[in-house]
Amino acid sequence: MARTVERIDTEVFIAGTGPAGCTFARFLVPAGKRVIMADAGAQLSARPGAHLKNAFGYQRDIDKFTPIVQGLLHQISVPPQPGYTTTLDPISFQPPRHKHHAAARSGRNPRQDPYQNLPAAAVSYAVGGMLTHWTNNTPRHHPTMERIPFISAAEWDGLYAQAESLLNTRTDVFAKSIRHRIVQEALQTHYAGRLHPNHLVQALPVAGQRLQDNDELVHYTGSDTILAPLLDENGGYRYRPEQFRILPEHRVKKLVTANGRVTYALVEDLIGWKEIHVYADIFVVAGGAVLTPQLLWNSAISHESEGPLGRYLTEHPMTFTQIVLSQKLMDTIQSLMGGSSDDDPIPIPMNDPPPMVWIPVQEGRPWHCQIHRDSFQYGLVPPDIDNRLIVDLRWFGMVGTNRENRVSFETDLKDKFGMPQPTFEYTLSEDDRRRAHDMMQDMVEAAHALGGFFPGSEPRFMPPGTSLHLQGTTRIGPQNDGTCVTDLDSKVWGIDNLYLGGNGLIPTTNASNPPLTSVALATRAAQHILGKKAPPPQPGA
Repeated sequence: MARTVERIDTEVFIAGTGPAGCTFARFLVPAGKRVIMADAGAQLSARPGAHLKNAFGYQRDIDKFTPIVQGLLHQISVPPQPGYTTTLDPISFQPPRHKHHAAARSGRNPRQDPYQNLPAAAVSYAVGGMLTHWTNNTPRHHPTMERIPFISAAEWDGLYAQAESLLNTRTDVFAKSIRHRIVQEALQTHYAGRLHPNHLVQALPVAGQRLQDNDELVHYTGSDTILAPLLDENGGYRYRPEQFRILPEHRVKKLVTANGRVTYALVEDLIGWKEIHVYADIFVVAGGAVLTPQLLWNSAISHESEGPLGRYLTEHPMTFTQIVLSQKLMDTIQSLMGGSSDDDPIPIPMNDPPPMVWIPVQEGRPWHCQIHRDSFQYGLVPPDIDNRLIVDLRWFGMVGTNRENRVSFETDLKDKFGMPQPTFEYTLSEDDRRRAHDMMQDMVEAAHALGGFFPGSEPRFMPPGTSLHLQGTTRIGPQNDGTCVTDLDSKVWGIDNLYLGGNGLIPTTNASNPPLTSVALATRAAQHILGKKAPPPQPGA
């Protein structure tokens, strides 16, 4: 069926409506730039990009939100054929090899080696991206162990402050929780004398705030929070359509280049089934650590076989367990609450918020620790279990940067959205595995300080990619030396009007959640577009 071809002219075109893309729009539209954003996913809420957990029912029973997260995530690696398992060997921290290895390689992507795969890696196709269902954890990266060294400490402080403002980051969202207090105190006792004074057990920064009219409800930050000055309260736009608009269910297929510039973006209207050519002065691609290089690859931009696009892929090895709070801690809670009700033998109020506790990355402990209760694509507590008694422990580890860890794309094999199929080549070094086992031991010891393991959720290494924190595939750098895709202003080397955003730009080894850093980098890039000169790179970084 022949499709209609239309032309749209604007000043800035942004592919992707997650936090990084929305940060660009947040700065550029009020400055007078005409901006169009596009996303292959649908708009799932009246207000574009709102967090779907901003509903009383989901917050009162957090496990009801888990199927929502599962439904919104799209696995991006084609699973191997039956006979291959993603269960990790506890010694090698790798999938076990077995006699079905050859058969496993003959799946729908025959070029995907299952032993170099990230089987749990996933993306979200929706206006708002991952921020429609994320856990809203926004810690700053450690100043020496995690942060990008090419940007000065003083500039990082300013960028992080701006990013925290855009995301409405706070540390008091769970301060009134009795479980938060008890868990934090128990872990403070457990780690007494073993943590750096600046990185003790503390409240995990959260993007959101409790409502003043009903403090049992949290308004979690979504992409609509970043876009707030551009939106009205009813989900419309404060600007005329020619000044700012979002195109949901519009797939960006290709960027067409000429003479070192992007001329137009080839966009497909997936509902109206027509082709749109979007001409702009500036193009921004902010689709995450896989979808961004996928679009560049399909556009023949920076995808030479030995080039940096898709390389230096990192993710966070992850350990997970759930515990049942110990009787000792329950007795402490009962004492603090003045006894339990005859109608409810559990001394935790039904409206008590869950804990949100954090142990930051620090010297000698290269892992990031979250002790809380939240909705992921795993860890669902059965309905016959009172989840007031359950606490989740999630430890995220560091891996070294490795040029050979990469995602490439099969131009003759298509994914569900008609784009080149990703193929992963990812392995852990011996140092990576050693750190992962040290991290597991630390998590198990912390769990014992809180209670016993919940049956079925005993400590385990999660399948690679589970953290959803993929990074490094479009990394930034101070020189066009073949190790980075963009300069420090997030502009693609060799393309005068193409900027990137998202976790793929982060070039460092780290363990903490990356969204705050990605928003900070997008802030820096948007300011550069507007002519606000950033400080030069630090000497010797």
